[in-house]
Amino acid sequence: MISVNTHEAKTRLSELLAKIETEQETVIICRNGKPVAELIPWKKKSDPLQQDPELSAVVFHEDPSLPLDESEWPSVLRQP
Repeated sequence: MISVNTHEAKTRLSELLAKIETEQETVIICRNGKPVAELIPWKKKSDPLQQDPELSAVVFHEDPSLPLDESEWPSVLRQP
C-alpha cells in the first residue's frame, strides 16, 4: 500500500495508476496526514449470462419452470 499527499498524487498520478494497474497496488491519498481517498485496482465484472463453472455439470431433464402437479408436492404442503 502506498500513501501519498494530495500534491504528490497530482504530480505522480500516471505513475501511481501504472502501479495500481500492473502490481495491483492500493494508493491512499492523504490531506494533512489524514486519509481521504483510496485508489484500488478495478475488478472486472463477470458476464451475468455466463454459465457458472461449478454448475456446468447440472442437467435438468425436465423444464424447471413448469408447475408441479398435486402428487409432486410434499404431503404437508398439499391443500386439503
